[in-house]
Amino acid sequence: MSRRKSLHEILDKRRLYPVFQPILDLQQGQVVGFEGLIRGPQESELHLPEVLFPLAGQLDLRLRLEVLSLQAQVETFVARGMPGKLFLNLSLYALMTGALADQAVKKLLGKQGGLRERVVLEISENPVQADHVSIVENLAALRDKGFRYALNDVGESAGCLRLWLDTRPDYIKLGRPLVSQIDADVTRHQFVRSIKQMAEKSNARLIAVGIELPQQLVTLKSMGVCYGQGNLIGVPAAEPANDFKLDMRPEWSQMFYAANASAGRGKTGHQRGQRAHVLLTEAPTVTPQTSSEAALQILLANPELNVLPVIDQSRPVGLLNRTMVDKFSHGYIRDLHSRKSCTVFMDDQPLVVDINMPVVALSQLVLLQGRKRFGDGFILVSDGKYVGVGSNFSLMQEITRQQIQEARYANPLTLLPGNVPISEQMQALLDSGQRFQAAYVDLDNFKPFNDVFGYRRGDDLIKLTANILVEFTQPEIDFVGHVGGDDFFILLQSDDWALICRNILASYDRAVSDYVREQGLDPLGYVAEDRRGNRMEYSWPTLSIGVVPVHPGQFHEIHEISAVAAEVKKAAKQISGSSLYIDQRSGEGRGPTRDAGELASGAA
Repeated sequence: MSRRKSLHEILDKRRLYPVFQPILDLQQGQVVGFEGLIRGPQESELHLPEVLFPLAGQLDLRLRLEVLSLQAQVETFVARGMPGKLFLNLSLYALMTGALADQAVKKLLGKQGGLRERVVLEISENPVQADHVSIVENLAALRDKGFRYALNDVGESAGCLRLWLDTRPDYIKLGRPLVSQIDADVTRHQFVRSIKQMAEKSNARLIAVGIELPQQLVTLKSMGVCYGQGNLIGVPAAEPANDFKLDMRPEWSQMFYAANASAGRGKTGHQRGQRAHVLLTEAPTVTPQTSSEAALQILLANPELNVLPVIDQSRPVGLLNRTMVDKFSHGYIRDLHSRKSCTVFMDDQPLVVDINMPVVALSQLVLLQGRKRFGDGFILVSDGKYVGVGSNFSLMQEITRQQIQEARYANPLTLLPGNVPISEQMQALLDSGQRFQAAYVDLDNFKPFNDVFGYRRGDDLIKLTANILVEFTQPEIDFVGHVGGDDFFILLQSDDWALICRNILASYDRAVSDYVREQGLDPLGYVAEDRRGNRMEYSWPTLSIGVVPVHPGQFHEIHEISAVAAEVKKAAKQISGSSLYIDQRSGEGRGPTRDAGELASGAA
């Protein structure tokens, strides 16, 4: 039977079989829904969707196939009483040509109470004869009808990004190319983090698709990604399990449940510590053409050498360790393999990381390798090219050093880094010639508030401020420190640092307003005596932020930055309400003026 006839028979007899793949809440470890997928008859060459749907498109049967697929998935989902949300794939072509206007589909989605609110339509970009405005209007109409929708494969095409900006979807699905190697590729890691930031600011939830390896799962969870989907979590099945069972080695499972989102409130920029390059050690290398005997002689001549990287055209392909010496102690092994390539004995899946990976992230990956590989350490690369090796002993030493330093200099009230780490971080940025923003943050009218309402409430206000600063900054690139009292210092490297500052002010004002309302206090302020015994009217504490943009070569010493930041903060405090003052001088001026800075109110 020809493919054309097979497809017509499948559609006429509705021989479409839905399968469902679970979607996991990575932070809670619970299944929150299922993506519905469709299959043709098991014995047919049209069984797989990558064959079935393209053929339907060629024969102008795409709309009919998608309508029947929607019906089959919804009917099965309801009949089995499946929990959570149902994610249904819908192409732009089907959306624009009336798939949801089909009476059978409308009836299915309408007769079950609350089902429409549980359905999420996954919109996939494909060739469609419609202008962008019409597509946006159709997606807006979906939301008006009570549907939620997701954009598929964001980050892989400019069209999807444009739809994201213009339609504000409820969910964003990251495709496999972005999830692949996210545990080892610093570029993918940063790209996904940027998409996550955009999703949070547009009130969308991120779903990482194609999770195949435990390393990917743990990395995504530690990054704070909301949801995950992939064969590691659960394969598409006709009757999938509702409970999540992590099918991996015990140490992988332990790491998953122990991983904390790096965007959590307790995380600070200081916890980034150093990058992996501080652990770099030079070591001899061999190539795939090196004989086993020659590699053995290198290990024997260097008893302090634990590993021997195998490099092919500047890129690591494997790792030899000292177990090779033990194996060659057996005479027959040496006779059989001494002239063969050393690749016979190498580990072809060593831990390979970029020299710019944060040491904390690297430590998680090392733990995921398990005990057997602990002695092998890791290979360090730059742009994928070999630069050296690192030992796990040195890694643990660095982690311990960071933890001791953080505990020694942390502010006891907020646990944020204090003066010493603030200075060290600022000096490191200055020495590296990086551009950053030094932001001095201070509470206004804090002393009378503390005197009137007591130090306990004063401490609560300071901790509230610290939490807000941590919440809105990016832990991978920004640094939050607590100078002492009600003074804080932030070193910002995020591109949207000005927006971050404004969001901090707005969030602070909302939090204080909520507190005043909940306590039944006067929103306009309170009356208290000043230092001379005079009764004064005070407004509730506000927040001032003075920002100094630091350009390479502009400052030579950190005390120069601190002095200007103090002046700029003072200028911010002269503005009524929670305010932001951004100094925009080149560095030659002596003091901030209204013309030299940018003024902004947190309430605006």
